[in-house]
Amino acid sequence: MDQSEGQEIRVRGQVQGVGFRPFVWQLARRLGLEGEVLNDGAGVLIRATGARLAEFLAALGTEAPPLARVDAVEARPAPVARSPFRIAPSAGGTVATRVTPDAATCPACLAEIRGTGRRRGYAFTNCTHCGPRYTILRELPYDRARTSMAPFPMCPDCRAEYEDPADRRFHAQPIACPACGPRLWLEAEGLCLLDGPVRAEGAEAPQGVLRAGDPVAEATRLLARGGILAVKGLGGFHLACDARDSGALRRLRLRKRRPGKPFALMATEEMAADIADLAQADQVLLRDPAAPVVLVRGRGLLPEEVAPGMTTLGIMRPYTPLHHRLIEAFGGPLVMTSANRSGAPQVVGNGEARAELAGIADAFLMHDRAIVRRLDDSVERARPPMVLRRARGRAPGTLPLPEGFGRAPRVLALGGQMKGAICLVKDGQALLSHHLGDLDEAQSFEAFTRAIADHAALFDHRAELVAVDLHPGYRATQEGRRMGLPLAEVQHHHAHLAACLGDALWPLGAGPVAGIVLDGTGLGSDGTIWGGELLLGSYREVLRVAHLAQAPLPGGEAAAREPWRNALVRLDAAGLGDLADRLFPDRPRETLRRAVAAGVNAPLSSSAGRLFDAVAACLGLAADRQSYEGEAAMRLEALEGTGAPYPFAGLDPAPMFRALATDLAAGVPPGAISDSFHRGLARAVCAPARALVAEGRAEAVALTGGAFQNARLLAACLAELAGVPVLTHRAVPPNDGGLALGQALIAAARHMGAAEAA
Repeated sequence: MDQSEGQEIRVRGQVQGVGFRPFVWQLARRLGLEGEVLNDGAGVLIRATGARLAEFLAALGTEAPPLARVDAVEARPAPVARSPFRIAPSAGGTVATRVTPDAATCPACLAEIRGTGRRRGYAFTNCTHCGPRYTILRELPYDRARTSMAPFPMCPDCRAEYEDPADRRFHAQPIACPACGPRLWLEAEGLCLLDGPVRAEGAEAPQGVLRAGDPVAEATRLLARGGILAVKGLGGFHLACDARDSGALRRLRLRKRRPGKPFALMATEEMAADIADLAQADQVLLRDPAAPVVLVRGRGLLPEEVAPGMTTLGIMRPYTPLHHRLIEAFGGPLVMTSANRSGAPQVVGNGEARAELAGIADAFLMHDRAIVRRLDDSVERARPPMVLRRARGRAPGTLPLPEGFGRAPRVLALGGQMKGAICLVKDGQALLSHHLGDLDEAQSFEAFTRAIADHAALFDHRAELVAVDLHPGYRATQEGRRMGLPLAEVQHHHAHLAACLGDALWPLGAGPVAGIVLDGTGLGSDGTIWGGELLLGSYREVLRVAHLAQAPLPGGEAAAREPWRNALVRLDAAGLGDLADRLFPDRPRETLRRAVAAGVNAPLSSSAGRLFDAVAACLGLAADRQSYEGEAAMRLEALEGTGAPYPFAGLDPAPMFRALATDLAAGVPPGAISDSFHRGLARAVCAPARALVAEGRAEAVALTGGAFQNARLLAACLAELAGVPVLTHRAVPPNDGGLALGQALIAAARHMGAAEAA
């Protein structure tokens, strides 16, 4: 075969399973190139020759398929066989086929659903650019036989599309149509309305008296009557109701036992623009293929029951054909919240839904494609960009490691107790898992242990080192100690700092950073409970420079549930015990004071989270008991007003509480008090961090920890740090969902450092 001088091109990133090879094939043929493209263990390999090769190279990044992420394009001269450009077989045994995240319905498939062809109205339409991926995978390699699409053999029409490299469904494993794919039905009051034959058996099959009909139309009528509908999505069931119906919202809260936590909404972009103030950045994020829940500012047009005490709404667009059909038929925004009782994981199976949601849902909109992996909806903010919960649409995507980690060992990091997530490091990439829930819940811990084996197979990963939190009571730490591998114990707040550094791609060899780490609680290296820290350091080592003045946690864990307890001890410490007596007359104040004085179940802590709780309680916000984690702080953040920053004595909040007491007595509006607190705290924590940079001891300031989910605090800190290099979270959650990445980076950095020293 003739050969010509050309180039061998390596493309790295998320380029397998996203239609990249057919894209390259079509691009090469359009530009008159010869050669081939194939998958291998490092990504996509291209050998190409032709006059328009430079144009081809430029287009690889700029015209890539929507689900692709091109991290690098590397080219070198090489002889290339002259023949019509082809898609070659994958390189033998070395291919590590990765699975891309589930993706929202693309415009082309949506047009088909709304059109007149064979997929008109079909609730499971998808292509290479959209549809289920990770949630249907049973095992690798990723092909139809190893997914929950296995029971649905392709019809001839789908097979023809699947095998045609010019078709956008080339090698789309979930490809389906009404002739061969999953079917939909509605169960309510002993009746079952089906839109076609189903293949499910046993508890997953339809239940009740079977009738033919349109399940979506009947579901829409139920929602219009104020009913509550269980809807089977990609990663689990949702509970849906009319977001404009106060009665339906109250019934859902009562049945779900969720008195105050905000509900997520599903709306078309037009509906979202009616109920929220959307900036361009919000609109771009809503249109993202991940289709996350986006936190946006509401217009106050929906009932208070949607998000009690909040000024923000969490909105996602319809991300499956079923969701599009449902919401377009209904004609208005829907609550779309995880289908579970409060505290339990989201249900995924049809039989499980009937058992667990009995008494909550009035009807069930189901189908016969099994959900293999439970995946919550991702939660994000566009202004400033931040991932608060990494889940459906983002996982199992990989993250590039910072410069200097190319020789990192294969690390498995197991995260913390709350917002469980694991992280695997290999070949310059990190695989940070989806949100697994709080590990004190049995089903969440089961999902956690499964994820360890699951991700090891997915990433072809054999751990050489395990990283865990210092806290011996964390179930993740205990699991890591049982593995029998070399163990790296990482302090909680150092892990937060490293996660922020990794998210910002701060190089391993760069200088130290001042880390402002504000969260609930974490075990410190001195055995006390930390949570409001100023750290100075790097991936390998860290120094605790300063911290919020400590206060007892009266009742231990009860202090996290009952904000008045924190207000009592902070007010007492500021000499304002009489104010505490007036604010909390019906609480057992003296009993608690005696316990604190005796040191009984009242450990000292520098927690910023408990400081937020204390201020919120002084304003009567969730003072007696929080109905969900962070409720008091979120309600405090939502208060609107302006005020001058409250004073701190260094990092001691006693003067702040005295100023707050004066404002309370003067009748200053709660919104102004909230603003004064946020700005005062920001000034207090940022001043010493700025000084570390000015003194040359730090090269930048990192803002991390769960408290920085608070957009108001983040904005105040960024204002205080104007002119200083600042690192913030973007793709990795600042809360405990990002801990595992930080643990992995610290463990890897220390291991490499020890190897170099040896």
